[in-house]
Amino acid sequence: MELTDSQQDALTELINIGYARAAAALSDLTGHRISLEVPEVAVHLIPEISAKLQNVIKGEVASVNQVFSGPISGNAILLLDRDAALVLNQLITDRSDARELDGAAREVITEVGNVVLNACLGAFGNLLKVQVTFTVPSLQIESVHTVLRSLTIAGDELEYALIIHTRFHMRANNVSGYLVIILGVTSLETLLVELKKWEQRELS
Repeated sequence: MELTDSQQDALTELINIGYARAAAALSDLTGHRISLEVPEVAVHLIPEISAKLQNVIKGEVASVNQVFSGPISGNAILLLDRDAALVLNQLITDRSDARELDGAAREVITEVGNVVLNACLGAFGNLLKVQVTFTVPSLQIESVHTVLRSLTIAGDELEYALIIHTRFHMRANNVSGYLVIILGVTSLETLLVELKKWEQRELS
């Protein structure tokens, strides 16, 4: 399905609010100014996302995964390719010599994912006035094919994925990744209904 222009604008604004909170939290955590940008938001059927993401993410990826539940439920995954994860770790820790995603680097990426996912899902709950609970995030380092295959197996043809292109800006550097939010039909419909209500409240 395709979002209408109004839905796309409202969803992008909602995500930007969540990302502003995430950026503030990451800036406090690191002592460096960090901003997050959302160049693109799109909705795809799960079977379509493999081709979409494999065109832009190659090889091994760091994926931070969090399950959320409530009136809107699903999975949220922050995807960073290996190079992006290494650069983000270097920028946050000032470890310019870090060349591997070792235990310390994995903790950093997991915490970044935790902050971003919590802020985004929290914005969904708070601003849309729905109760959303979420699990502790988990990190996996594996091929992009394996990540996408597990998503496809976990879902079915009636499930959708919001694909949110995400850019981290920090210390004159840009790091790109993707936030993927997996939703069933009912959850997507609920999200769009609540998004419309939120938009109307903002205008009133």
